Amino acid sequence: MVDAVLLSACRTAIGTARRGSLRDTDAFELAALVVREAALRGGLPPEAIDDVVLGESLAGGGDIARHAALRAGLPHVPGLAHNRHCASGLASVATAAAGVRAGMDRAVIAGGTHSSSTAPLARRRIPGTDDWQDPWMAPTHVPTPEAPNDDMGVLVGWNTARLAGLTREEMDAWALRSHARAVRAIDEGRFTDEIVPVPVTGRDGTASVFDTDEHPRRDTSAEKLAALKVLHPEIEGFSITAGNSSGVNDGAAAVLVAGSDLAAAHGLTPIATVRSWASVGVDPVETGLAPVAAIRKALDRAGLGIGDVDLFEVNEAFAAVAVATTRELGLDPERVNPFGSGCSLGHPIATTGTRMVVTLAHELRRRGGGTAVAAMCAGGGMGAALVLTV
Repeated sequence: MVDAVLLSACRTAIGTARRGSLRDTDAFELAALVVREAALRGGLPPEAIDDVVLGESLAGGGDIARHAALRAGLPHVPGLAHNRHCASGLASVATAAAGVRAGMDRAVIAGGTHSSSTAPLARRRIPGTDDWQDPWMAPTHVPTPEAPNDDMGVLVGWNTARLAGLTREEMDAWALRSHARAVRAIDEGRFTDEIVPVPVTGRDGTASVFDTDEHPRRDTSAEKLAALKVLHPEIEGFSITAGNSSGVNDGAAAVLVAGSDLAAAHGLTPIATVRSWASVGVDPVETGLAPVAAIRKALDRAGLGIGDVDLFEVNEAFAAVAVATTRELGLDPERVNPFGSGCSLGHPIATTGTRMVVTLAHELRRRGGGTAVAAMCAGGGMGAALVLTV
C-alpha cells in the first residue's frame, strides 16, 4: 500500500465575520483561491489530479468543490462537497487519503471553505401546516433541553464544562493563553509560509491584500475575560462566555494529497504523511468530549501512543473542549495548541480541520520532523482526529 502524502498545504488568513477583511469574499471565491494554490504549490501536472474534496457547512448545499475546481482551472476534475459539520475540513483530508491509499486516486486536493459573513439562511414549511419556519437549520440529532441543535454554547461549551468539572477561571485562562500564543506566532512569522494572500476590494473601491489572521486579540487580559457576561445567565452556574468560545469567522484551506509513488515518480518531496485518522460518535450531550475517543482511536490505528506525539491541536470550539481533552488524556499542555486555536485564531467551521493540518504540517517541517495530531468535536455528538508525521 502506498502512503498518502501531502505535497502542499496552504490556507487563507482567517477573517472576523461580518466586520472583518473577508466580509465580502464568499466561500466560493475563497475555495477557488486555495484549490488553485494547492495545485500550483504541489508541483504535479494538472492531469494527475483526480478529485477535489471540500468541507462545507452552512454554504447552502450544491457542490462547492466542483465549482472550485472549475474556477481553479481544473475542468477535468470532479468535486465532492463534504459535510461533517465542524470536522468537515478534517474529514475531507481523510477521504482524500483513503482514496489514495486504496489506489483509486493518484492525487486529490482536499480542504474546506467557510464564510460566516455570507452564509445563506434557509427556511422551510412546517409539515402539516402552511406556516414557515424562518430561519431554519437542518438538525443533526433529535434535540433535548440538554442537547439543543441550535445552541452550541449549551450543547458543547456548557455540557463539556459541566461533565468535566471545569471552572470558568480554567477556561478563561486557556483562552487567554490561546490569544497570547496566536499573537506570538503571528509576530514570529510562523504562519507566513502557509498563508495565501487574498486580494480584497473594499466597499469604497480600495484594493488591498489580506494575509494576516485578524481575530486574535492583542489587548485581551484576564480581567477583560472575567468581566464578560455569560451566554445564559438564567442557567445556574453557567460559565460559557464569548471570551472562552471560538470566534465566528471566514477562511479556506487546502492540501494536495498524493500517493508516495506518484510523488517519487515526479521527483517531489512530501511535506508530511497522513498516518491515520478516525471519526467517532458519542451521545450529543458529550459532544465536547468526543475528541478524547477520536484521538485514542486514531493513535491506535497508527500504532502510536500519547507519548509518541510531539504536537496536538484540539480545536477550541470552546476552551472547555481543549481543557477537558488535555486533562482526560493526560497531555502535556505545552504540546497542545502551541499557536492558539479557535478561541484566538477563530473557527471558520468547515475550514478549521484542514487549517489545523496545514499549520501542523508546516510546524513539523520547521522542527525537522515529528508527529502531530489534529482533533476536534463536531455538532450532533461527533469527533474526529488525524495523525501526521514528517
